[in-house]
Order: sequence, then structure tokens, then C-alpha cells
Amino acid sequence: MRKQKGFSLIELLIVVAIILIIAAIAIPNLLRSRIAANEASAVGSLRTINTAEVTYASTYPDHGFTDLKTLGGVATPTTATAAGLLDSVLGCSAGTTGANCPKSGYNFAVTVTLGTNPPASTYSSAANPITVDQTGKRYFFSDASGVIRFNTTAAAAATDSALQ
Repeated sequence: MRKQKGFSLIELLIVVAIILIIAAIAIPNLLRSRIAANEASAVGSLRTINTAEVTYASTYPDHGFTDLKTLGGVATPTTATAAGLLDSVLGCSAGTTGANCPKSGYNFAVTVTLGTNPPASTYSSAANPITVDQTGKRYFFSDASGVIRFNTTAAAAATDSALQ
């Protein structure tokens, strides 16, 4: 009788079971890491929006604050309608329509408040997870004060806790 080479069915099943156990441990950690990275990106993007708004208001004082599309517009030279202060993803210049600009699992939006006459006197920016508990767990908010606030259950507002 010849000796057969290879693995038995039992040995293969044991190896597959070990791989599944390792995957069951690693995948949730990977998902938590991705959520943490998305949240860190959202906070960084809100800081960038705050800086861009202040720069825009200083550069174009007769306009005041403005929306994301204007902050991210591409023009050479830059103008009040295409400031080029944000990248094309965050600035919604990559063909995104509507009020939300998606980036790294979050939707970004800026609301501008006009005073009694132009220029726009204040703004607020928000970053909300696209899919809660998959792309992010916290909602973020910032305004002209530059303070970034968060909420874990609903869209963040000016009354929520400040990010430390």
C-alpha cells in the first residue's frame, strides 16, 4: 500500500477553525479603528473649514462667511466665488450636489447666517456620520467661535460638550 501525501480533512477543518477565530477577534478591532480614523478626519476637516472661513472673511470682507462650494472652488486667480481654500472633496467641487459634502465617512455642511445686510455675519459647520455606528459614532459641530462640539445621539449643536 502506498503512503498518501497531503492533509486529512480533520487537519484542514482545524486550520479553518483557527483562521475563523482569529478573524472574529481582528475584524471588530479593525472596524473600531476605522471609525476612530473617520472621527479624527472629521475633526481635522472642521478645523480646516474654520480656518478657511476666517481666511475667506478676511480676504473678502464685503462677503463675510460663505458656503463649502465657494470655499473650495477652483479658479486661477482665485475669486470671491471660487476661493480655492479647501480641497475638491471637502469643498464639494468634485461634482457633489446638495448641501452635504461627503468625506471619510462623514457628511459636511456649512450654514451661513446673513446679518441685516451682507456680509454674512456668522456660520456654523456640521459633520454627521453617513452611517451611524459604521462610519462614525459621534456628530460634530463648530461655528465662528472655532470651538468643536460633539454629540453621540443626534446632530451636534452650539450647546453640546466641547471636544477636549
